[in-house]
Amino acid sequence: MPFRQLSIPGSFEFTPLQFADERGFFLEWFRDESFVEAVGHPFALRQANTSVSKRGVLRGIHFADVPLGQAKYVTATRGAVIDFVIDIRVGSPTFGQWDSVLLDTIDRRAIYLGEGLGHAFVALEDDSTVSYLCSDVFRPEREHGVDPLDPMIGLAIPSELGAPILSAKDADAPSLADAAAAGLLPTWDACRARYDELAAEGAR
Repeated sequence: MPFRQLSIPGSFEFTPLQFADERGFFLEWFRDESFVEAVGHPFALRQANTSVSKRGVLRGIHFADVPLGQAKYVTATRGAVIDFVIDIRVGSPTFGQWDSVLLDTIDRRAIYLGEGLGHAFVALEDDSTVSYLCSDVFRPEREHGVDPLDPMIGLAIPSELGAPILSAKDADAPSLADAAAAGLLPTWDACRARYDELAAEGAR
């Protein structure tokens, strides 16, 4: 499966090969060998989620404490979303920057976000359905958020969507600067240690 590393270290885009005939089509939206080649270790599946959003819904920015962290492998099975990876790792060379991948039912790409990275997406169509594999179960006491409309981050939300639709929790999330000042954000060193640990486990 073709892949490319995104501009944020620890994040990748995967583009599956699609095989079509008169019946429809087939694809592998996750393949272990391709994932290991890109990321350097196997994906340890602990939970799988699906969310359905109407046009203009913006979910995120979400992240989990590191260690343990929660890596995500995300695709869209209906509609289309812009999926954002945001570097919120204090000390990272790309701290505060972001990259994005269009997830839709045409190219059927997937995006991988390693532990400690922030995740958000905005739905471009009604009933946009996002499915994602997670490396850990949801642990509410270890989950946090950052304001997805923080101007210091500046996510590129298409203006034609109008005002983004947020949950109350996401609307009340702190800015990146406030989250850093409160000690909520993961550190680059802690995340790198976690990535090295996963690579060593995968090599055994």
